[in-house]
Amino acid sequence: MPALIVAAVVAMNAGFTGLGAVFEYPRVLSRPGAEVLASFRMHESAVVAWFSVLVVGALLFVPIALRVGRHADSPRMRWAARAGVAAGVVQAVGLSRWPLLVPGLADRAASEGGSSTAVTEFEFWNRLLGSFVGETLGYSLTAAWTVLVVSVLGREGFPRWFAVLGTVSAALILLGVAAPWQVVGAQQANFAGYVLWSVWMLALAALWGRRRA
Repeated sequence: MPALIVAAVVAMNAGFTGLGAVFEYPRVLSRPGAEVLASFRMHESAVVAWFSVLVVGALLFVPIALRVGRHADSPRMRWAARAGVAAGVVQAVGLSRWPLLVPGLADRAASEGGSSTAVTEFEFWNRLLGSFVGETLGYSLTAAWTVLVVSVLGREGFPRWFAVLGTVSAALILLGVAAPWQVVGAQQANFAGYVLWSVWMLALAALWGRRRA
């Protein structure tokens, strides 16, 4: 399992770094839909590739959650497994709109001009699959999984700093739910939360591997 965790963390961070470099993601989403589609079309191959990497990272979270869930036979860990699997699935679904839906919408917007309904469709799917499914549900389920896992592993001798790091990262990730309402600092807190969460996940891989050695 440690290898799966490392792979997921690498995929997630590589994807966000690559998208930030070629697409100014996620800041680009604050622009009008027509501008987002135009920017997407300019860098389509790279953007699709990096979003595909993020989708893979999200899907890797499914087997990770299942493996961690089998660590202890308790109601709390069973709920953790459910939350983790759901988190991976909903985030993969939300991110998949970019390689599956957006290319066609961007082409239509470019060929049809200002009268194209593709921009409206893009904004609809961005709210539904992005803000609601991928972000609101994804952030909430990821935070829930983290807190549940921390609560179980903390009773089994995992270090206190590990529990604190996991809890803080979960709280910051959860603040991202407020980002669509333009709450000041919510997006920055969410970004910081995922950075800390990446460190926490790598710590989980290291501690897990040491205990299984």
